[in-house]
Amino acid sequence: MARKCQITGKAPLVGNHVSHAHNRVKRRQLPNLQKKRIYVPELKRFITVRVSARAIKTINKNGAFVTLQKAGLL
Repeated sequence: MARKCQITGKAPLVGNHVSHAHNRVKRRQLPNLQKKRIYVPELKRFITVRVSARAIKTINKNGAFVTLQKAGLL
């Protein structure tokens, strides 16, 4: 499974780690992904999704059904 948020689409970024001597080494910045079971009252069931911490806040704000529907998971 790809390291990608199912709601926001956040994926790893690539950049350089720059030392004090200005040596550059490639590095990856991974999204803060969590595996969550979310209860959807409209469907009367749980749905397991792999989402970022930012997406969890969005689900809490807008509601599970609306957010998952916009993401195309329902």
